[in-house]
Amino acid sequence: MNVLILQHIKIEDPGYIKDLMIKDGANLTTIELDEGEKIPTDLSKFDAMLCMGGPMDTWMEKEHPWLIEEKKRIKEYVIDLKKPYLGFCLGCQLLGEVLGGKVVKSNNPEIGMLNINFSKNKDTDLLFSKFPEKITSLQWHSYEVQNLENNKNITLLASSPETKYQIFKYQSHAYGIQFHIEVKDTTVNDWSCVPEYKIALEKQLGPNALEKFDKEAQANMKNMNNYSNILYSKFKSDILKV
Repeated sequence: MNVLILQHIKIEDPGYIKDLMIKDGANLTTIELDEGEKIPTDLSKFDAMLCMGGPMDTWMEKEHPWLIEEKKRIKEYVIDLKKPYLGFCLGCQLLGEVLGGKVVKSNNPEIGMLNINFSKNKDTDLLFSKFPEKITSLQWHSYEVQNLENNKNITLLASSPETKYQIFKYQSHAYGIQFHIEVKDTTVNDWSCVPEYKIALEKQLGPNALEKFDKEAQANMKNMNNYSNILYSKFKSDILKV
């Protein structure tokens, strides 16, 4: 299994899902875009693309010109080659923009352990049919995807009170996941070292919010890791068919 991972900051990798892939002996190719690494020319050799989060936003092409090429390559992989894609947070927003949506500032940022509610479409979905109707997961975002309604190839799978497109899929092979199901027990402390993330955290939850946030994350870690296990297992068996 050859997997291409697009990263926008080194500490924001596939986390627990990466551990599962390594355990499976997957061949992982990680491209650190923020450090100037280039996406491989031949994307057809990869069985799946994972696109991770990051402190930048989709519209910051002047500050991060590599975003222009990244969007083109995601479009090539998902629309032209029709190959499996999982996008988390920024990776979700990049997919949404490529598919004709618009990424906008959220009315209220979602930062913390928050609820996600699944739609009835979940019941027949290849990846999420085994999930409960509602889950609690880590969120850390101030922007979201909107205006995907006109793309008839898109199915809404889950929402939250603040964000309509918490999970959506394009056809049956590409998924955008706005929240962070992939986290592991070191994630909150690692990410709090990123200035943009720390500012957003304290603005939303108040000074010294880190300890409380990390405690809540640890209390929910077993469930989130279980959801990652389900997601990865179904991705392998039903999407990649390996």
